[in-house]
Amino acid sequence: MYYSKITSLKINFQTIFVLKLTDMQTISSYNFEGKRALIRVDFNVPLDKVTQEVTDATRIIAAISTIKKVLNGGGSVVLMSHLGRPKNIPEDHLSLKNIVPEIEKQLGQKIQFASDCIGDRAFEKSSNLKAGEVLLLENLRFHQREQKGDAGFAQLLAKHGDVYINDAFGTAHRAHASTTIIAQFFPNDKMFGYLIEKEIESVDKVLNSHQKPLTAIVGGAKVSSKITIITKLLDKVDSLIIGGGMAYTFAKALGGNVGNSLIENDFLETAREIMVKAKSKGVRLLIPIDTIAADEFSAAAATQLCDTSAIPDGWMGLDIGEKAIVAFTDEILHSKLILWNGPMGVFEMSKFQEGTKAIAYAVAEATKNGAFSLVGGGDSVAAVNLFELADAVSHVSTGGGAMLEYLEGIQLPGIAAILND
Repeated sequence: MYYSKITSLKINFQTIFVLKLTDMQTISSYNFEGKRALIRVDFNVPLDKVTQEVTDATRIIAAISTIKKVLNGGGSVVLMSHLGRPKNIPEDHLSLKNIVPEIEKQLGQKIQFASDCIGDRAFEKSSNLKAGEVLLLENLRFHQREQKGDAGFAQLLAKHGDVYINDAFGTAHRAHASTTIIAQFFPNDKMFGYLIEKEIESVDKVLNSHQKPLTAIVGGAKVSSKITIITKLLDKVDSLIIGGGMAYTFAKALGGNVGNSLIENDFLETAREIMVKAKSKGVRLLIPIDTIAADEFSAAAATQLCDTSAIPDGWMGLDIGEKAIVAFTDEILHSKLILWNGPMGVFEMSKFQEGTKAIAYAVAEATKNGAFSLVGGGDSVAAVNLFELADAVSHVSTGGGAMLEYLEGIQLPGIAAILND
């Protein structure tokens, strides 16, 4: 596959950056024989608080094809990533040494580890790599210069490789040293990994395909965090399903009684405006007909099924109800393109996960029937993994924030850095 510079293309509701065919260097066309590939991966994975073992290897698995491409092509690999939010100093529980066993398991071979991402010892290890070998550098964020986008720090990191590959879509919206600034030190040897290529292709397919209908499922706690993406989607989708805590702001905006449910009073008018705009554009906007309400935010809470517009005082909505599941499922099964971002309820508690589970299965069934489905956002990804449906949807995005910004038409620094001369 050959890509050129990213170019701006006006598509209905946003300016989106589109990759066009040309002769730009790509991972598929590059000759890695005898080369050290410095790969920025997103191995910011969850760890067990006690054992420090990886509890969800999705992001590691997603990078394996890129790593193996280099190794099978006769090259060696230097991996760099961040993990968590350290206070710019080494913190043992956030050391990338904790994920070495999981990388070795997924890659099927032993790897080396450098106790720092820069410094003489780290550079000695990377300079002595042989073809087929892999080195993992220590957490980039143990250095404050990483998040500051320091050019000097980026230049030091660049010493680890002959070619730079950005395969960290989850951090592509950050102008950090290892994701953006470093690309300038590889003017003729920089490219995307397979993961970023697939991420861009998947978003582009949802937004630019002529297939209809397109359904967007937007959940989560707050309207305020999803206003931009909802507004943008109204110019593209045929149906918009609203779930999660934000649904109760919409219900109250319609004059309903939502009890003690999570609402944002400052955004009631915004919710009304969104509903009016949806109607004017012919978009079917669905909010839950009914709700599983609880008398407290607890796995041990008492529950009752009630209309979303008539939740008793003292009770709060924590999941969508049976009628909502039927209505949402029907809408999803009649879709050809599906975008899912955000859960339907507090699915982390088994008592309130049926709504999210039902939506996950509906998306999987629609996909089986020929629809293209894109799932993105930490909670949505966690949900499809919990219900073991990751392989039953078309694409699971590894970058929640990056995916949303890309959908909104925002230029991602990590993407632009690869495509700029």
